[in-house]
Amino acid sequence: MSNSSEDKAKSTLNLRKPLWVRLVKWCLVLGIVGVVCAAGLVLWAIIYYGKDLPDYRQLANYEPAVVTRVHAGDGSLLTEYSRQPRLFVPINVVPEQLIEAFLSAEDKDFYNHNGLDYMGMIRGNIRNISNLIKGRPLQGGSTISQQVARTFLLTLDQKLDRKIKEIILTLRIERAYSKDHILELYLNEINFGNRSYGVAAAALNYFNKSLNELTVAQMAFLAALPKAPHNYHPQRHKQRALERRNWILGRMHDLGYIDKATYQEALAEDLLMTPRAGHHEFKADYFEEEVRRRVNSIYGSKTLYEGGLYVRTSLEPSLQAIAEKTLRQGLIAYDRRHGWRGAIGRMPVGKNWTETLLEKSVPLGVPTWRDAVVHEVGAKGAVIGFQDGSFGFIPFEEVEWARSWRTGEYLGPSVKDIGEVLALGDIVAVEALPNSPKVSLQNFMTMDGRKVDKVSAYSLRQIPEIEGAIVVMDPHTGRVLAMVGGYDYKSSQYNRATQAERQPGSAFKPFVYAAALDNGFTPASLVLDAPFVIDQGNGQGKWKPKNSSDKFYGPSTLRLGVEKSRNLMTVRLAQHIGMPVIMQYARNFGIADNMEASLAASLGAGEVTLMQLSAAYGMLVNGGKKITPSLIDRIQDRRGQTIFRHDDRSCLVCNLSFDGTEPVITDNRETVLNPLTAYQIVSILQGVVENGTGRKIRVLGKPLAGKTGTTNDSLDAWFVGFSADMVVGVFTGFDNPRSLGAHEEGSSVAVPIFRDFMAEALKGEPGIPFRMPSGIRLVRVNRETGSPAGFGDSDVILEAFKPGTEPRPGQVAVLDGSLEVSNTKGIVRDGTGGIY
Repeated sequence: MSNSSEDKAKSTLNLRKPLWVRLVKWCLVLGIVGVVCAAGLVLWAIIYYGKDLPDYRQLANYEPAVVTRVHAGDGSLLTEYSRQPRLFVPINVVPEQLIEAFLSAEDKDFYNHNGLDYMGMIRGNIRNISNLIKGRPLQGGSTISQQVARTFLLTLDQKLDRKIKEIILTLRIERAYSKDHILELYLNEINFGNRSYGVAAAALNYFNKSLNELTVAQMAFLAALPKAPHNYHPQRHKQRALERRNWILGRMHDLGYIDKATYQEALAEDLLMTPRAGHHEFKADYFEEEVRRRVNSIYGSKTLYEGGLYVRTSLEPSLQAIAEKTLRQGLIAYDRRHGWRGAIGRMPVGKNWTETLLEKSVPLGVPTWRDAVVHEVGAKGAVIGFQDGSFGFIPFEEVEWARSWRTGEYLGPSVKDIGEVLALGDIVAVEALPNSPKVSLQNFMTMDGRKVDKVSAYSLRQIPEIEGAIVVMDPHTGRVLAMVGGYDYKSSQYNRATQAERQPGSAFKPFVYAAALDNGFTPASLVLDAPFVIDQGNGQGKWKPKNSSDKFYGPSTLRLGVEKSRNLMTVRLAQHIGMPVIMQYARNFGIADNMEASLAASLGAGEVTLMQLSAAYGMLVNGGKKITPSLIDRIQDRRGQTIFRHDDRSCLVCNLSFDGTEPVITDNRETVLNPLTAYQIVSILQGVVENGTGRKIRVLGKPLAGKTGTTNDSLDAWFVGFSADMVVGVFTGFDNPRSLGAHEEGSSVAVPIFRDFMAEALKGEPGIPFRMPSGIRLVRVNRETGSPAGFGDSDVILEAFKPGTEPRPGQVAVLDGSLEVSNTKGIVRDGTGGIY
């Protein structure tokens, strides 16, 4: 019995295994269970978090928001439009050392891992445990691939589920795309601060360099920015930026990307931010805004601000500069001869007067003008102070022009005392007198007790109330070479060249006379200049148009009717021809949108924009060919493909040739006027400059033509004129229409602006005669009677006639005269008005 018990005990002892064996066994079991559970958890996470993930395949067609750039006709940069100022660069043009700098800073094993740096993730999590205990912010340890997944497809919040989604997307992206493509996405998308998106924009905005011009130190600095761009600004946080840059340089050296000499040289290089030069080489605010509107209307705001378009405009910077200057000068000249309206504003001149003056600053419109406040008024002049605390002096002689404007018709008495014009605390615009000696201020003390002696002399200036616009156009293509829509864009963005619809007055008359020349009249035909009365109907009384001179001149030629801008002749012609015919001509020339078929329309009672009217005159000088005003020559997309072109002519034989033969391009322009008629009108309009309302222009001594326009009560004043290859339209008037004043009209307000523009634009250029089409007959006639010139006639001109219409001796016919051409009745619609 005892032996049996002993045997059982020995057997039990033999079955019991060592503890370590049992521990290993349980660890294996638990490990297997853990692996299975972990695999299940990973599988569940992939299924659960992966089902609603963004489609990573969209990265294959990545098109980042890229800046749209607008250029002038000579290539000068006008402006840029963007929501994220980015310049896209493909990875194959990114310098290798720049790539190495980013790899050193962000992901040294980028080209070796599968998108995830597992050891880095472990180290990062250990650091974050310590950060949580110490209350510090969590730090990331993401690879470049993870950053691409997060930046493009996820949010930036620090949550576990977002991190899981990031890992899943990263693995998918790594399987789908090459490393170079992933790196290209990263370098072009990330924000570098300083309004720089993408590495190319950052290189320009921080160092004014392209990528291949950067030094190693500058590359390392750019690689430092993605971590926290605002914390490493080279000016606000220079020391911190240097430390981060130098750390990256050290990493580049340790990883073998740069040698020791390069490393030491880069460490010694200072970190200096260079402002981007040439970013806006030329400004043309009204032109730029009109281009923006047109591109936006064609392609929409998303394409405009994110599409990376290249817009080549028709702007000629030299002509634009002349247009801006001459328009401003013309408006200022008109305003100055209408006297002084008073100071811009008033303010107390206390201890903080410079800050107050800065707060009350307004746009002045002229770069050389400054706003100032009057500190002291004396017999010899006024002491003025500027925003920077400096002082100047306005001599009495420079305020003598500032007479008051009485009853809207004439200037008040001469200025006898500067106190009549200026007072202490007045805010005024002034301009430095060139080459003027310094003025000594005796006994003048500033508010803080400083004595000021020698100061510069200034002249009193005034911001004009009158507004205006100028358009310069190529009459053969419709390309707008220059455009200014007002006195100052900062003061008013309203574009009076394209948005203001105003009555053109007599500037419309050439189209009435063009209709007459196509309907039985010649430039030498006689029309009676005498009273014209017609019942308007509906109890509105009789319409009695008149000439601006209130005189009647009897039978006069069509040429004289245009040159002297005779209203009564124009109305008689319109009644004879019929307003439906004239309206058709207006439609052909693109100026009939806001015009009614009433006799008053023949005197310019309809409404047009300056752009429309300038294009219509262009169709006269180009021989009657239809043109459409265009500010944009060509638009290319981000890949360089042309998606818009103003010149739609095709050339089937435009292959490169070295035999000197020019290709023939078909002219597909629509004909809107007989070329012979067009030349007759051009010849007559040349007479306006030589002998008529535009004779102030003839001092230039070059072939120029055009027509003035002035509306009732001198509300608006126009001149649209041209040379053989350039049309220039000028409009002047108040935004809230009111009279320009007695004796002010197109010849006094608009003509000088046209003259001054042409004087500079054509300086040094030979005068080009207007092109005469074949078939025109030039005949010597008497200017006054239109009859063939006889022996001894003194006032003789060469008149242009169509074949078979030349005048014959003794042949006289006067419309509505003793030998009437017709006695046709016309119809006058309501509201004919009275325009001259």
